[in-house]
Amino acid sequence: MTRRTVLQVIPDLDTGGAERTTVDVARALVAAGHRAIVASRGGRLVAELEAAGGEHVTLPVGRKSPIAIWRNAGTLARLARAEGVDLIHARSRAPAWSALIAARRLDLAFVTTYHGIYNQTNALKGLYNSVMARGDAVIANSRYTAALIAERHPFATDRLTVIHRGSDLAALDPASVSPERRQALADAWGLQAGERVILNLARLTPWKGQTVLIDALVRLAASGEAPAGWTAILAGDPQGREAYVAELNWRIANAGLGNRVRLVGHCADVAAALALADVAVVASIEPEAFGRAAVEAQAAGVPVVATNLGAVPETVLAPPDVAEDQRTGWRVPANDAAALARTLSEMLALAPQNRAALAARARAHVRRDFTVEAMCGATLAVYERLLGAGLSPDDPGAAASRRSESG
Repeated sequence: MTRRTVLQVIPDLDTGGAERTTVDVARALVAAGHRAIVASRGGRLVAELEAAGGEHVTLPVGRKSPIAIWRNAGTLARLARAEGVDLIHARSRAPAWSALIAARRLDLAFVTTYHGIYNQTNALKGLYNSVMARGDAVIANSRYTAALIAERHPFATDRLTVIHRGSDLAALDPASVSPERRQALADAWGLQAGERVILNLARLTPWKGQTVLIDALVRLAASGEAPAGWTAILAGDPQGREAYVAELNWRIANAGLGNRVRLVGHCADVAAALALADVAVVASIEPEAFGRAAVEAQAAGVPVVATNLGAVPETVLAPPDVAEDQRTGWRVPANDAAALARTLSEMLALAPQNRAALAARARAHVRRDFTVEAMCGATLAVYERLLGAGLSPDDPGAAASRRSESG
């Protein structure tokens, strides 16, 4: 692909799968000789973006009011014109409406990625969500998400591409995590040598199921069946949900688990966290569009249990979909604390040889289907297809075609 300038727009660059993907794609663009610009409110990942050679422009593109969306459209159009942008890639709904308007004003290629399972309870919400299906190319982060898009927005079916979220296998390999990094995190979390760690990496929000996990841990502690000496770490940013944090702390204290279950806040070193973990838990009670935490646990060789919703059957292989000797993790029903407790007990009791075999299968599964290299390569191929011969932003016929296809 001729050297291009790609502008990605996302509400912020703080934490989460969409944000991480934005930085990964920017890094891949720069490595391939292109220019990568990201417009967002900012956040923890800006420094990493800039270290990778990307550029950040601070803009409040996440604002949802019609007036703010219209104003942001003008700002993005001016930015795109001034910086010679060839393609705009939107990764969230409010920024996508602004980006769509800007792209159409300038006859630029427009890409969207459907990162989440957006609530759609009425026609107005459906219209708002539909912007994520109005790209010249529409990327779904799983087959589950693609089926949802096709059901909600059939006009986009012929522009759909499934690109699974990719993980950095080298960074997540426990061998790449130094003893100093492990010890620093263990000290920060108050872990003692020999403690078995049950890890939940998820932002603190009710749909991520932390209350179900705590109920399961109560059952686990009371059963007497699980190996002794376990500690549960719930690592995630509450993002201002102080009432929810208070509820979780109350549940933990009321169950007498204050010395065994800890809320530790945001974790910046995911690889070190997984290197300390004996078991990883994804307890979501609503469908995951992809489920990055489950994939990263498998990449790190950590046994994982996830609720059987959304894209989890794609990311975690388990009976009855595969034979027992092909299992890469466990799946349990959502909102079922008893099933989760039983599964945690089974996982903690894994014999070393069985754990090693499971880890090898899980890593092979991720290596085959969910690498960051494959994700970035497929994304850049989408860009190249849109910007190739006959699809130049300077080609009026191509621009008219894009407008027609976007519905």
